[in-house]
Amino acid sequence: MEQRINRALSVSELYKKKFRTMPFTGEWLDLFGEPELSGCWLVWGESANGKTSFMMQLCKYLSQFGRVAYDSLEEGISESLKKAIDRANMMEVERRFIILHKEPIEELENRLNRRKSPDIVVIDSVQYTDLNKRTAKAFVDRHPRKLLIFVSHAQGKMPEGRTANAIRFDANVKIRVEGYRASIESRYGGDKSRNHTIWHEGAAEYWGD
Repeated sequence: MEQRINRALSVSELYKKKFRTMPFTGEWLDLFGEPELSGCWLVWGESANGKTSFMMQLCKYLSQFGRVAYDSLEEGISESLKKAIDRANMMEVERRFIILHKEPIEELENRLNRRKSPDIVVIDSVQYTDLNKRTAKAFVDRHPRKLLIFVSHAQGKMPEGRTANAIRFDANVKIRVEGYRASIESRYGGDKSRNHTIWHEGAAEYWGD
């Protein structure tokens, strides 16, 4: 039996398609362009370089475009996470931001399959899941209407491990955190020569500004 081939699109048909995008403004627009509210992103960096603080800043901004869930697989509900949440003043978006305590991928998947589930999910970190290259891609593919943001440890300037590097290859937005600065590479535009300063004093000391 001949295998079924998916229907091809013409250019005009492609232009008629509507995609759910997030109308970023200001610095965020300059850095990211106008991303889709779907797909996957990857954030990576060494410990004690501002990664968690950046994630809170990012989650706070993203919460205006959808409900955000932060799956704290690595830290769980901890004093350090509480301090990062406090620094970002997440109480301002309390109704659009939830914290999950070390929720395994299987349970997270069940949550995402419910009605009115979060639109944006942060998984922190890749190294604390049981995902591999194949299962990570399958997980993303099963949730085409969600934005999944994976956080990873770093090995030098690259994500640590095969799974994180496979996610990096597929990610629509790639963010590397070093010395309290986030460098963004986005398929949606943005100025790659710029970066986001997470903590000005720490960045100035680290980079010798």
